[in-house]
Amino acid sequence: MRDVQWPVCNPFPPPEAVMRVLVGGGTGFVGRTLTSLLKSNGHEVTIISRNPGPGRITWQELPSKGLPPCDAAVNLAGENIMNPLRRWTEEFKKEVTNSRVDTTQILARAIARAEKPPEAWVLVTGVSFYAPSETVEYDEDSAGGNYDFASRLVTAMEAAARIPGDSAAAGVTRGVMVRAGRDGGAIPSMLLPFRLGLGGPIGSGCQNLPWIHVADLAGIIAHVLESKNVTGVLNGVAPSFNTNRDFARALGAALRRPTILPLPAFMVNAIFGSERGVMLLEGAKVRPRRTLESGYRYAFPELGPALRDILS
Repeated sequence: MRDVQWPVCNPFPPPEAVMRVLVGGGTGFVGRTLTSLLKSNGHEVTIISRNPGPGRITWQELPSKGLPPCDAAVNLAGENIMNPLRRWTEEFKKEVTNSRVDTTQILARAIARAEKPPEAWVLVTGVSFYAPSETVEYDEDSAGGNYDFASRLVTAMEAAARIPGDSAAAGVTRGVMVRAGRDGGAIPSMLLPFRLGLGGPIGSGCQNLPWIHVADLAGIIAHVLESKNVTGVLNGVAPSFNTNRDFARALGAALRRPTILPLPAFMVNAIFGSERGVMLLEGAKVRPRRTLESGYRYAFPELGPALRDILS
């Protein structure tokens, strides 16, 4: 899959002020796209990574050395919960939790202790916060966060991101949680069966699939950083509702291949384990109400054009 090319009519134009942005998880799929966008908008980016290097600091350095001078901080770090090469064991669940909650807590504490706190603090979590339903429509004000492992993980991450009320950052740093949908990072691993005409919906195919093009997820984060007045929760999903069957048909159409062979639920559970399998076999209908109200304009609001762009 190629690197993201920004649309000629850029829906997120460069701002007037240059920012210094700290990005946790900046070497990952979304992080690389966000870093590219921020730099193209004239901002300076420092990446927090496990490994040292030019333009980077490590997670181990943050607690001892403190937050480097920055105007904004973003955390995208976290182990891939859907990694099919890892068995769903208690050890792996702990790795997933620690990689997301601990990094968020490290960054939040560094912000709270900073002599000059950043103006913005953005944490990216997930729409797994909302309980699966084929009929209920959720927005940013909807309740959730306590029905399975993934939803409780989002709750733990968002709790870890809170800045203590007695810190200097409490009255300075605005916090934003972006609950992201599926961003296309898994598409390359799905292509072979679809290219062979062996692809199809997962399980019943009726489950809702809240998705977003990675360019829009990066665009929403940049929009939050540059807008100065956005706070609270934003749903990082496309404004169109689609099911898993819609996704399979759209991907097949983009590849000009049939999509008649579903992946049975029992195979999904055998590969991923039932606790992870439910994340593919069930889904929620999530609307980005506050994201739209904030003034963000989507580059890829519809599924078909988004998939054709990813595959081009």
